[in-house]
Amino acid sequence: MKPFLRTALLIPTLLLSGAAWAHGSDSDVDAKLQQFAQGEHRSEKNIARNPYRNPAQTLSFFGIHPDMTVIELWPGGGWYSEIIAPYLKDNGQFVAANFDTSDKQTVNFYKNAGKRYLQKVKDNPEIYGNTKVINFDPSLSPDLGVEASADMVLTFRNLHNWAMKGKMETVFQSAFEVLTPGGVFGVVEHRGTAQMPAESGYMDEAEVIALAKKVGFKLAAKSEINANPKDTKDYERGVWTLPPSLRLKEKDREKYLAIGESDRMTLKFYKPEI
Repeated sequence: MKPFLRTALLIPTLLLSGAAWAHGSDSDVDAKLQQFAQGEHRSEKNIARNPYRNPAQTLSFFGIHPDMTVIELWPGGGWYSEIIAPYLKDNGQFVAANFDTSDKQTVNFYKNAGKRYLQKVKDNPEIYGNTKVINFDPSLSPDLGVEASADMVLTFRNLHNWAMKGKMETVFQSAFEVLTPGGVFGVVEHRGTAQMPAESGYMDEAEVIALAKKVGFKLAAKSEINANPKDTKDYERGVWTLPPSLRLKEKDREKYLAIGESDRMTLKFYKPEI
């Protein structure tokens, strides 16, 4: 059975598996995801983030399978791509919706990051040999591909960037259109409150859910896999005060290292049958 047909039949299962995964357990984690998360192809620096980001548990919660077509929005340095790409390489399709590296209006920070990502893909064919890279700019080129052609769209810690530009609804709409009925939209984001501006790096979970529903998504489940109750969310440099950014450098460094990475929402939406 083709992946898009299979996911269209799994909507009830999405709800059941999501509920079971509200807190997650090692027995529910795909062993291959664990393997790639700890793989020798990953740097020690990236592997050191695993306890904070729980990639194998998070991807298992979203319901990823090795024969799916999966799109990752703005993969940045490829932290998650290092796990997803080899997982899908033999039987699925990984699509990286990268920063636009061609348009003159693209901010240099994003353009340069996009070029580094392209080089990473080119230099590591054993990992990214089946990866398709597309340009994705919510302001200029929001198209993610043929309508109803993907099983899953994922985004990790990107919502605040789109919110600051007033483009979050555009992104959600693009994700909705490219997903097949039953397809999953998986979201991980720094979790704040309604009073916090997007410039802090934090987003309000209730507002994110409301926007997803406005676009047409249904909420399958929420998870506390990536929660961090130590995160007080009241820092001088916003979420980037915490690791791995540590924007204050040596100032109160040990304090912020002890807190760890941010408190994060982990939300699993799906596109319902029409």
